[in-house]
Amino acid sequence: MCVKPKSAYKGLKPQVCTVIGFPTGATTPAVKLYEAQEAAENGATELDVVINLGWLKLGKVDLIHREIASICEETGQVVKAILEAQLLNPEELRQAADVCMDAGAAFLKTSTGWQGGATVAIIEQLQAISKGRVGIKASGGISTAEQASLLVQAGATRLGTSRGPDLVKQQREDQS
Repeated sequence: MCVKPKSAYKGLKPQVCTVIGFPTGATTPAVKLYEAQEAAENGATELDVVINLGWLKLGKVDLIHREIASICEETGQVVKAILEAQLLNPEELRQAADVCMDAGAAFLKTSTGWQGGATVAIIEQLQAISKGRVGIKASGGISTAEQASLLVQAGATRLGTSRGPDLVKQQREDQS
């Protein structure tokens, strides 16, 4: 993990992101689209959309595709598809990732953090599936600087954690 000096962020405008369909992804496509449009109209530039795992488990990937594509097209914002990867077998993970990438998602995100978290194995699987076509966001359960570093080394292009300041502090302490 590499922490940039504060001066590297001077003049940059913070981006606003929100979650759509949180925490289960089981809301209807119309509700998710409404949430996404409202979020975009109120300044969100990135949308983390929880996919409907029920549809995935039932093989209804066409519905997932339509839902993600609709949100991407109607809002024009960056969409990160939340897969809840730790609940999926390797074939389901491949299906979910492929359909979300085909629908226009810019990132594959491991989880909401409610059903477990990011692991090196999951990041490696997503990296192999995506072949660099989209970003990979490791999210959920990232509690140490070492873990964060391993996830980045495995292919995560972003990290989602509620412990960001603690991780930076740990990294600085480890470097001194």
